[in-house]
Amino acid sequence: MMAIADIFEALTAPDRPYRKAKTLSESIHIMSCMKRDQHIDPDLFELFLVSGVYRDYAAQFMNKERIDNVDIGRCVHDELAR
Repeated sequence: MMAIADIFEALTAPDRPYRKAKTLSESIHIMSCMKRDQHIDPDLFELFLVSGVYRDYAAQFMNKERIDNVDIGRCVHDELAR
């Protein structure tokens, strides 16, 4: 879970000199691809989403203009759609 949180923070952080912060939906999409490619644990990523912790983090730490809508339904159980 710490790795998932660290990846999310790195994607959304505005203070990285080498790149611009991603939006909330871009970050979740990138992490969803990482789940699909087995770079992160799918069960832990699903818990990260359904628990809403990503929204809580975004509300507290992200710039408001970077917070957009995320359809977690597309990320949760997406392997069933294949």
